[in-house]
Amino acid sequence: MGRSKGYQDLDDSHVRPRSPASAMPPPQEIEMASVSVVPDDTFTVTQAVNALGFGWFQVKLSLFTGLCWMADSMEMTILSILSPALHCEWNISKYQQALTTTIVFLGMMLSSTFWGNISDRYGRKTALSMCGVLLFYYGLLSSIAPNFLWLLFLRSLVGFAIGCVPQSVTLYAEFLPTKQRAKCVVLLDCFWALGACLEVALALVVMPSLGVHWLLALSTIPLLMFALISPWLPESARFHVASGEPDKALATLEQIAQNNGRPMLLGRLVCDDSVGIGQRGRLKHLLIPHLRNTSLLLWFIWMSCAFCYYGLVLMTTELFETSPGGLEEACAADCRPLQTTDYMDLLWTTLAEFPGIFATIFIIEKFGRKKTMATQFVIFAMCVCVLIYNGNRTFLTCVLFVARGIIAGLFQAAYVYTPEVYPTALRATAVGACSAVARLGAMITPYVAQVLLKNSIVIATSVYSLVAVLAAGACLALPIETKGRELRDTVTVTT
Repeated sequence: MGRSKGYQDLDDSHVRPRSPASAMPPPQEIEMASVSVVPDDTFTVTQAVNALGFGWFQVKLSLFTGLCWMADSMEMTILSILSPALHCEWNISKYQQALTTTIVFLGMMLSSTFWGNISDRYGRKTALSMCGVLLFYYGLLSSIAPNFLWLLFLRSLVGFAIGCVPQSVTLYAEFLPTKQRAKCVVLLDCFWALGACLEVALALVVMPSLGVHWLLALSTIPLLMFALISPWLPESARFHVASGEPDKALATLEQIAQNNGRPMLLGRLVCDDSVGIGQRGRLKHLLIPHLRNTSLLLWFIWMSCAFCYYGLVLMTTELFETSPGGLEEACAADCRPLQTTDYMDLLWTTLAEFPGIFATIFIIEKFGRKKTMATQFVIFAMCVCVLIYNGNRTFLTCVLFVARGIIAGLFQAAYVYTPEVYPTALRATAVGACSAVARLGAMITPYVAQVLLKNSIVIATSVYSLVAVLAAGACLALPIETKGRELRDTVTVTT
């Protein structure tokens, strides 16, 4: 009965065991002690994950991964609050305010491919565990920085550790059944939105009485929680198989079956990873002929996502901080701390990420990944264009609300598409490379949102609109639509 049930689930997933003539020899044969194994009875990690379904195992992993995203979101959201506060406390210039944000993204850009390689060579769990400890340590130290230069140095190290956070999506996606993968990865952004709202609420309480240094310290609490639970993170079964350790992969799959209350598949766990152990995690393989166009287009899309998302976050505080008389009339030397009304409006615009996420879930499954991202880029460009009419505070808040929801859902749609289009051997490296390129856009955006905006709001918003329109074209030019597509374990490497 167990055998019939297991393979019935495989048939429901439209996956059939391969015959010996078409299957590559597994690196190691796994035999179940309680049953006799027929050579034809083989299954892959993809088949097992689809057959075991979504259950308690994925729920726990969602909470673990979500905590990582929430902590990352708090460290990113604080950047929009940190710059105005340091302008008042240390009298830093507008260029130094922009540098406070840029230095974090510089650390993220330099470390993203590093963490991608670590994940592909030593495991997703190892990289995320190191990330949690370092992120908490440097985040706490930055709260006691004695001067601006020390703060820049410590925030750059915070950025270096944050560069590993996208690998949590790689780990998460590799445990999700095909039918639930897109919805679950997009829903993961709820934790990001929750972290952003929590940071704004924390600032509303802490900033008036305790100041920015206490805000930096208290914002590390979720980081400490993630560092403490990271030893309980599961390692990717796909990584174990690609590493030539199918026994560990089988143990992980058995844990999924036990947690989800489903019968474990019978037979041999096989892998046909044609990249090989010695070639996993190499950046150059992202540019092999049949992946080159996809990689280049995705790099531009990710850079545009980060440029637009963080630009909107920074513009929000700049627009709220300035009086309705116009940005051009604001003096850079004036110190105007954010008021309670500013924090409340910032909280409202941050809450926009939740409807943006749920709208993306519906659209991405109905119309596909490419059309969803392209449409969202166009809508974002339209919203940014009308920001030049910022005389009415209510109108400004509504436009920022819509734009924030759109760009938040768009960023998460990119996180859905990227792991789906690359094979297991290159998946973490690809996500790391995309994240690194995205940080390049995030490094540039402060000089548009915090410097150029104060000189000309028309030019600043035009830059964001142009980038969004070009990125929409790049989305439509992507050669592969991954809607309904299973995660691949192989890639053909040509020299």
